[in-house]
Amino acid sequence: MSASPAPPFAQTWDRLRRPVWLYDPHSSRGVYANPPALALWGAESLEELLARDFSVLSPAVKVRTDRLVALTADGGEVSERWTFYPNGQPVTVQASISAFAMDDGREVLLFEASPTEVDAGERRAVEALRHTSAIITLFDRAGGRLFANPAAYAAYGSEDVAFAARFADPTEGEAMFAAAVAGQGMAGIYPVVAGDGRRWHHMDARPVIDPVTGAAGVLLNEQNVTARVEAEMARSAAEQKAAMAEARQRFLTDMSHELRTPLNAVIGFSGLLVEAGLEVSRTDQARRIHEAGQDLLTVVNRMIAEPDAGMVHPVEAGAGEATAPAVESAMAGPGLRVLYVDDNQSNRTLVKAMLATQGIVCETADDGALGVVAAAAGDWDIILMDIQMPVMDGVAAARGIRALDGQVGATPIIALTANTLDEQVRGYFEAGMDDCIAKPVDMIELLTKVAQWGGSGWREAVGANPLVAVDGVPGARR
Repeated sequence: MSASPAPPFAQTWDRLRRPVWLYDPHSSRGVYANPPALALWGAESLEELLARDFSVLSPAVKVRTDRLVALTADGGEVSERWTFYPNGQPVTVQASISAFAMDDGREVLLFEASPTEVDAGERRAVEALRHTSAIITLFDRAGGRLFANPAAYAAYGSEDVAFAARFADPTEGEAMFAAAVAGQGMAGIYPVVAGDGRRWHHMDARPVIDPVTGAAGVLLNEQNVTARVEAEMARSAAEQKAAMAEARQRFLTDMSHELRTPLNAVIGFSGLLVEAGLEVSRTDQARRIHEAGQDLLTVVNRMIAEPDAGMVHPVEAGAGEATAPAVESAMAGPGLRVLYVDDNQSNRTLVKAMLATQGIVCETADDGALGVVAAAAGDWDIILMDIQMPVMDGVAAARGIRALDGQVGATPIIALTANTLDEQVRGYFEAGMDDCIAKPVDMIELLTKVAQWGGSGWREAVGANPLVAVDGVPGARR
């Protein structure tokens, strides 16, 4: 802003011995200064002072200036101490500030200053208080504001915001203020309503004495901790979501196992009875049991699948890396030797009966640890592996078998389980299993896959290259 013509009052103010100047807070430029003010500011001339740009003031000074504009807008007057830095040297004055109307309609600030001596320690304390990010406010015992630093004005504006009114829940503020008035300091993290909306502040209220009047008061120190609180809330929400997902997964797994396991026996044995050549009435009864079991299985599958769209049949394309090799006859397989590992007696009896219809020999083990022992001791064409078992589960057992030497470690392993969610099936393949059959067992699917893997030529492939490994798993097939 260029120098303006001398205002009509200049001749009178120029005779004053105390510094007087006009400042336009909107343009951040001086408007007028008398000779004592020029000396205070270390300016060689009025033109040189008016040419200075004060827009590079610190945020604290900008907030303080905006507050003065608000407090003096209706004829008010503010008296407070200011420290200026003309030519880099600190000068402290006690200033009276008021609004002044220029002839051109502008509202500027009138400063009337009296230089004052201030102890170095006090000066530094005052400046630190003004520039700190901490929000500091002094209240009287009635809750009226006696003092606020620039950070407080930046947070809550120039209006006299009562102590309790700062809190999102004013009753929390009332309790804290009452404790401080009673001589008990109180601190904590609370939601507050600032000028820019809802935030989280660490609030620390403690009893003090007003150094001006000697009356009891309350000093409130606030720190904006919104970012930290929101980050912690986001972390907590993520942990809770993960815990809920884990609990949900456990529920689905348990439900799948506990409901499908008995249905496996009901559907399987009733299917065998239908084909057993019983008298017509008995066959009809067995068929009704079989159909009812299938209907119930449909309901169970829907209950498990609807909350998680990821449940698919494990042998669908893309369910795992391995797929069953094609053979000429899906129902071939007499003479095959199968090891079936399952802790449920009914399941073992049923699967043995199904395999026996095609002349397939089946031996059993009732937990994963015994399954690994049986796998190492026998010469098996295929291993059928339940998943949810005591002592050692099917996944661990599969890894144990894959760690065995020679052809034993390469024996095809088919998961036979009620737990067939996508992510579960992927885990079976990662453990070294080759395929998956869902419970309740479909007899045609069981016989087909046993025949396919038993006749796949895996022994010849391993014998030709006994050291071959896929992804670190001996004998594993893609």
